[in-house]
Amino acid sequence: MQLLPRPERNGQPIHSDQSDFDTSEDRYPFEVLSPVYHPDPLPLNGHHHAKLQTLHSRHRDDHLHQRLAIFIDGANLLHAALQLEFEIDYIKLLKCLTGDRQLLRAYFYTGVHPQNQKQQNFLHWMRCNGYRVIAKELIQHQDGSKKANLDVEMAVDMLMLTEYCDTFVLLSGTGALAYAIDKVTYKGVQMEVVSLPAMTSDLLIDFADRYINLETLIPSIRRDA
Repeated sequence: MQLLPRPERNGQPIHSDQSDFDTSEDRYPFEVLSPVYHPDPLPLNGHHHAKLQTLHSRHRDDHLHQRLAIFIDGANLLHAALQLEFEIDYIKLLKCLTGDRQLLRAYFYTGVHPQNQKQQNFLHWMRCNGYRVIAKELIQHQDGSKKANLDVEMAVDMLMLTEYCDTFVLLSGTGALAYAIDKVTYKGVQMEVVSLPAMTSDLLIDFADRYINLETLIPSIRRDA
C-alpha cells in the first residue's frame, strides 16, 4: 500500500479471533521478561496528577479524518497485563485504541525465540489480524536475563510516519523514547501514551498530548473467558 501524505486544507493538515492462543502467564507464547525501559520514577506531582485525571488532549476538530498509527512495546504491555492480572484481546485492543479514527498501521515490537513454535504461531496470528510485527531475537546477558531492545526500531518507524499521520498511540513506558516523541510532536503529530503510571517515564507524560492509564481500558480490552 502506498502511503500518501496527510491531506491539507488552506496549507494546514485536515484534522482529520485469538482464541487459539492462550495468553495467560503460564501459557503465553512469550517468555515473561522484564521490559526494557528507563523509568524516571513518579511520584506524581500536581501537574502530572491533573494530567492523569483530565486526560488533557489537543484534539483536531475533524476526528473522523484523523489518520492513526499505533506502536506497541510487546514486553512492556505483557508485563503490565500480568501485573493487572488480566488477558488481552488484541482485536479488542485495536478497536479500543482506534475508536472512530482511520487506522493506518499498528506495529507490535517483541523479542523472539526462533525455536519457540507457539510464539511463532502467535505472531503469525497477529500478522493476520491487523498488526505489523517487528521482531528481534532475544539476547542472553551475563546475569541470565534475556532481552531484545527495539527502542531504535520504534523511534525510526514513528519518525518515518509523521508525514502520513495525525495521531500516534504509544503503548510503552520507556523514557528512551522521550526524545523521539518530542520531535514527533514538534512535527504536528498528536501523541497519546498508554501505560501503567508505575511503569511510565516522567518524560513520556511531559511530552505526550494525552496520557491514558492502561488500567482504565481493561473493560474494553479484556479477553473473554
